[in-house]
Amino acid sequence: MLTELHVRDLGVVRDLTLELGPGMTALTGETGAGKTLLVHALQLVLGGRAVPGLVRAGADEALVEARFVLATPDGAGGRGAAASDGPVEITLARAVPTSGRSRAWIDGRMAPVSALAEMGAGLVDIHGQHDQQSLLATAGQRAALDQFARSDLEPLARARRQRAALMARLEELGGDARERARQMDLLRYQTAEITAAAIDDPAEEEALGAEEERLAGLAALREAAAVAVAALEADEVPGGAPGAAARIGEAVAALGGPGPLLGWERRLRAVAAELADVASDLRGVVDTWEDDPERLAAVQERQRSLAALRRKYGETLADVVAFGQAAAAELRALEHHEREAAALEEQRRVADEEVATAEAALRRARSDAAPRLADAVTERLADLAMPDARLEVTVGEDGPGEAVQLLLAANRGEPPQPLARVASGGELARTMLALRLVVEGGAPTMLFDEVDAGVGGTAALALAAALRDVARGRQVLVVTHLAQVAAFADRHVSVRKGVDDGRTVTAAGVLDGEGRVVELSRMLSGHPESATARAHAEELLLAAHGVAASTPAQDPSD
Repeated sequence: MLTELHVRDLGVVRDLTLELGPGMTALTGETGAGKTLLVHALQLVLGGRAVPGLVRAGADEALVEARFVLATPDGAGGRGAAASDGPVEITLARAVPTSGRSRAWIDGRMAPVSALAEMGAGLVDIHGQHDQQSLLATAGQRAALDQFARSDLEPLARARRQRAALMARLEELGGDARERARQMDLLRYQTAEITAAAIDDPAEEEALGAEEERLAGLAALREAAAVAVAALEADEVPGGAPGAAARIGEAVAALGGPGPLLGWERRLRAVAAELADVASDLRGVVDTWEDDPERLAAVQERQRSLAALRRKYGETLADVVAFGQAAAAELRALEHHEREAAALEEQRRVADEEVATAEAALRRARSDAAPRLADAVTERLADLAMPDARLEVTVGEDGPGEAVQLLLAANRGEPPQPLARVASGGELARTMLALRLVVEGGAPTMLFDEVDAGVGGTAALALAAALRDVARGRQVLVVTHLAQVAAFADRHVSVRKGVDDGRTVTAAGVLDGEGRVVELSRMLSGHPESATARAHAEELLLAAHGVAASTPAQDPSD
């Protein structure tokens, strides 16, 4: 709850500290005394829009500080939950300069203004003006319906978490199924093309070049070999000269006599034997080498195929082989991923069905509870001086029915319209009050402003009793002009305007018993010194605190 509010240099407020307690607190005072400024101060410290023109004349900036104490860490945005299981204290502060950006602090540490708004949303609901009202947003209205219906949101949340995890894993596998299929088709083609080439020797192209050269010039090669054989073996070659073998034979014969020449003779005999071997090999070329155009075509086709592979996959055949091995490894990985993806896709299909089932169940629960909530709130509105008002609750037809909307027809014959479009602040505040009477939950502190607009008599007492009922489970602050409402409060704060050192200032303080009688007398008749008004005030206090909060007391002035 809000335990302390400190305001400095905001409008007519020079320096004011207000200590607050649990239950219901009424804030009263003459029109223009500064009650609205206190509401605006609370809105500022909860992240509301800042208006520099509200800074007190002569001051550089306005400052608002608020201290909250929560019975448990719940609602503290996780702050302090790890440190203690007991009460958690939170301090928020906001400084609004005459020019420039405002500054914010949370627990003494600087923070963005948006952080104030985020934290404040769980601390205070302000009803009456179209600011800080969680029930004006679709999320707040949906939460109210779920609280009323006691909807079990966990099955849907769990199913959505499971589906999200599957989607994330599918994303990690490398995109969608179509992209993986295209990639695998390409890898299969590449690996099949390289495998079909059966490249066993990275130097194969060199051997093929040599073979092509031989096959292409085969006739000329045979002719050259024949000439060489003739030059080696013939007794006489064309032109009348003897062949090489004959000449070497003559040399051997010439050296075979004297002993000192025998070494050269032996060497020439070895040369003669080598020439005979060469001649024999060349004779084989002449006799066995035949034209083979089919083999030549095959060699040339192989060369073209290998060249095409190198153009696609690498500078050398070794690069082509390495590319094929890498592609095959990637294909195996993708095929494994595809099998895993297929399994995950099946799991996701099941998860989609589970999400749809959970959504349908939640939508049914919301749809079943919507008319019951509408009837319960409408019944409460009749007790709050809105006898012709009617609330409708609509639930979206898609998914879990997230599009929950509360519609109000404030008067007979009027069409229902969204709460955010309700023109009367008092009607809106009473609708919020009626909702809080039938729906559990909400912020630990609620401020109602204009809730008593257009209300009087017995309806005012019913309104006051309703506010005290809400205050049994949380702190309720009520800015009111009705003595009946103020009398029902556990604590009464008077906001008054005075003059100090020639300047108007606003002060506020908690009233004691006598002070409450005087203030209620003023609210009842405008004449706090009136004996009749004083008697009515005392009777009203007695009636308010001597009757059950859930049972409206009779207005003593009736």
